[in-house]
Amino acid sequence: MPTRSILSTCLAAAALVCVRPAEGAGVISIDWGTTGSFQRTVSVEPGRFVEVCGALPAPMSVAWRFEADTALDFNVHYHEGQKVSYPENRKGLRDASGTLAVTTPQEYCWMWTNPSARTTRLQLTLERR
Repeated sequence: MPTRSILSTCLAAAALVCVRPAEGAGVISIDWGTTGSFQRTVSVEPGRFVEVCGALPAPMSVAWRFEADTALDFNVHYHEGQKVSYPENRKGLRDASGTLAVTTPQEYCWMWTNPSARTTRLQLTLERR
């Protein structure tokens, strides 16, 4: 019977290893739906991030806004090979709004990181224009 107990413990530990990275990823794909807007309310765990990403054509613009229970670090970014560009990059915000002017087709990401010691609720809205 000790072998069965060890095997059960190993399988349980293996399951945690497999599931844990997916929980921490925090990446959400933008689904514009039929209205051209995307809304979401999510929890951001301490030391974790939430990232909302989607491919955007040019020219277009996206109005964005968010509110959070505690201050979050926020950015909008895109990748060009190894280079990361930040049209927005701010720290310690509970709320903000703006407009992203898309001049080059890219996959853009809105990202919030929680530097606090408590889970925070984040409400966000993106609207294509």
